[in-house]
Amino acid sequence: MPGRGAHRTATFLAMLVAVPIVAAGCGRGSDDTGESPPPATPPTAPSASPTPSKPSATPTKQGFEADIKKVTAGDLKHSWRRGCPVAPSGLRMIEMTYWGMDDKPHTDGQLVVNAKAAGDLVKVFRKLYAMRYPIERMEPVDKYKGSDFASIEANNTSAFNCRNATGSSSFSQHAFGLAVDINTCQNPYVYADGHVAHKRCVKYRNRKNDDPGVIHAGDKVVKAFASIGWGWGGTWSGARDYQHFSASGR
Repeated sequence: MPGRGAHRTATFLAMLVAVPIVAAGCGRGSDDTGESPPPATPPTAPSASPTPSKPSATPTKQGFEADIKKVTAGDLKHSWRRGCPVAPSGLRMIEMTYWGMDDKPHTDGQLVVNAKAAGDLVKVFRKLYAMRYPIERMEPVDKYKGSDFASIEANNTSAFNCRNATGSSSFSQHAFGLAVDINTCQNPYVYADGHVAHKRCVKYRNRKNDDPGVIHAGDKVVKAFASIGWGWGGTWSGARDYQHFSASGR
């Protein structure tokens, strides 16, 4: 029989074999086959179902919009007074979109007109917007304290203003809210002698000018107003009012 020394040696050798086996299983998840599986990768959280991305918003084209509102004497402090041929109750404010000289839509247009003509004028300006006819600005003459001269200097498109016709003691069609002046610099009032009262607008006396906003005989702007029966001041004999459209043609 082997002695105690041989027994101790056998025990020691068994321990040396056992230690590596235990170490080999640390963190590897060995199975019963005795073969070591490939290294495990750290567990990851299950990915959530991807949220469908919303399509990026595309800018909507600004369509023409118009709203017809009543006005009061308080809205017309500088352009209306007692004795005018139409009362504030017979006028309306059209708030509408117009196409600007900057080639962009503007939603702050305001035009004070006769109540009976408001619907027809919305149709006209809808056509002007569709054809991208450019307008510098559209503000009531009250923004200029009722001054027709100041409104023209600003190249403003306007309508109602209780005043006399140029060079006359009679009321203008503007006093009835039945006339509209459009882009007053590009389309100036030209006196019979060729004089233009606004210096920076003198070059537009030449009606061959084709700058944006210039109105020409028979063009789409003239036809748009003609569709509601309004005449153009550019056809007058003597003095010509290229900015002016009115229900009476005067």
